[in-house]
Amino acid sequence: MKKYTFKEKLKALGPGMLIVGSFIGPGTITSSTRAGATYGYQLLWCILFSVLAVIIMQGMAARLGIVTQTGLSENLIEDLKERPVLKNIMVILVSAAIILGGIAYMSGDLTGTAIGLSALTGIPSRVIAPIWGICILFISNHNNAIKWLEKLLTVCVSIMAVIFVITMFVVRPDFTEILKGLIPSTESNSIMTCVALIGTTVVPYNLFIHATSARQTWKDPEQIPLAQFDVTFSMIVGGIITGAVMITAGTVVRGMEISSAVDMAQQLEPLLGNLSVPFLAIGLVAAGISSAVITPLGVSYVLAGLFGWELNKRDKRYFATNVLILLFGIVGAATGFNPITIIMAAQAVNGIFLPVSVFVLLYLASKEKVMGEYKNNMLQKVLGIGVFLISLTIGVSSIMSLF
Repeated sequence: MKKYTFKEKLKALGPGMLIVGSFIGPGTITSSTRAGATYGYQLLWCILFSVLAVIIMQGMAARLGIVTQTGLSENLIEDLKERPVLKNIMVILVSAAIILGGIAYMSGDLTGTAIGLSALTGIPSRVIAPIWGICILFISNHNNAIKWLEKLLTVCVSIMAVIFVITMFVVRPDFTEILKGLIPSTESNSIMTCVALIGTTVVPYNLFIHATSARQTWKDPEQIPLAQFDVTFSMIVGGIITGAVMITAGTVVRGMEISSAVDMAQQLEPLLGNLSVPFLAIGLVAAGISSAVITPLGVSYVLAGLFGWELNKRDKRYFATNVLILLFGIVGAATGFNPITIIMAAQAVNGIFLPVSVFVLLYLASKEKVMGEYKNNMLQKVLGIGVFLISLTIGVSSIMSLF
């Protein structure tokens, strides 16, 4: 395998940062803030697990995309083409997981953006959310608008990340307690919060997006080290941001009931003072746009691969999927339920369906027929199985907790 310099690796950053831009959305800020406010630093281990899991699985997805030069969905269909019954079962499972998870995530994205705009304008979020959903539909189907927004949002989200990290140090958290929080433990009523934290980071459709974006970026298996650095560096950055939000909330607003953007903004008051509410509101809008644009596209990518559609809006089925995911997301965001509850539920739904996507990726990346000499080695298999079992356990536990 070719050796690359650190400078060459930094220049190669791309698909991994796209994934971070996808999961650092309103759901991440909300679930991390609420976890910190409710449990202090106790659930930091969920973020640590999420970062390790996303490095393992997104790295696996990138490697599969580079080696096969095909997306994850297409690889699944090709591998099972001689077993039509099993293929149909897997298509149904994957489709259900991606569609339901996408709708839930879309509701959370629109709601998160709406509560940011509501904090700025005073208009109820359930009124803003449907209007904002229509705007996202326009944005996601105009390439020039997306490119312009990508640059603006990258700046906004980057500034927000720096502010949260600086604030974390300004509020002087107890680092001994932080270390204790990295040791796995849960209270009986924290399962859904754990699932939400994991579901907002290890997003099922991101595995499919990463395989496709990696094959478009890199054409030679010799470039796998570049892809792995891109994944590792990007996911650690995402984990630091998420951890900083939870630690700051656990220090400043511990014990508070978080029900609005104004409540969440209080954790930034030690650094920003009166500017904390407008700053967080703008940050939620920026993070919400980046996630909301990617979500319907991610679902469409997966279904296009499963059913042989074209990956562009000229295919009416692809375009209709974008529209339907947005419409269902708008309905979910306009229900009138507490917006923070909607966002937390959306992340939990993704966590429940995560094991399906993890299993599909682990299965394909471990097959010599698919990956040749680049298939998962024993360590990668063990780590992948570990991620699958933990995500399955947490997902099942969350379902049981509902009853």
